[in-house]
Amino acid sequence: MGFTIGAISGLSGIREIRELRPGARRRERAQVCTTVAEYTSLWGWDVVPGARATRSGGRVACSCGASACPSPGGHPLDASLEVPAGATLDEASRAWAEVPGAAMLLPTGRAFDVIEVGEAAGQCALVRLERMGVPLGPVAATPHGRAWFLVAPGAAAELPELLYRMGWDDADLDLRGRGEGEHITAPPSDLAGLGPVRWLRAPTLEAAGRPPQARLLLGTLAYVCHRSAVVRPRAAGGGAAVR
Repeated sequence: MGFTIGAISGLSGIREIRELRPGARRRERAQVCTTVAEYTSLWGWDVVPGARATRSGGRVACSCGASACPSPGGHPLDASLEVPAGATLDEASRAWAEVPGAAMLLPTGRAFDVIEVGEAAGQCALVRLERMGVPLGPVAATPHGRAWFLVAPGAAAELPELLYRMGWDDADLDLRGRGEGEHITAPPSDLAGLGPVRWLRAPTLEAAGRPPQARLLLGTLAYVCHRSAVVRPRAAGGGAAVR
């Protein structure tokens, strides 16, 4: 599948985030290109090169070069650099050669949406859902304590209505949807200089191509988020934990 890489403008500040020896740098680039090709050709996902961030002495610098970047290491570099679903290893390699050191971002609202919860709640919900035999898609965890459940597209827009139907609309839940126009950082890329995103449940051919409907997971996710919110205040106050 052929594609072209648009003209790069305003990306002169892009650079390798880490100083690596030439051999190690080549190996890292090869691994990244292989992962990009896996996402595009195996899982059928578009991949967008994203900015990366470094943290030093409490200061955060973004590879986009903007001194006042509002989202260091958490945004796409340029929409024209997107590597489309179906791209081969050679095509991914040519694309990523234009943006060495870029993070891998996955657009939401296309092949999948995301339901985001706290990682602890997500881990608990994942165990419950697996025991119940609920069909699951990939699940990722971030270095700042969030879990991303990949679900069928459209879930983010439908989330308020789904929560209303399930009776969770009035609950204060640490739960949100990510849909059209948003991105998530793909494992194993670094997120905002905090560390790598990792898979809690890695993609498979079946799960990546047909992520589950959000309604199948949402009841359990909402319950676990609600339970976690109840347990934390009691634990902080020295009271008995809810079981």
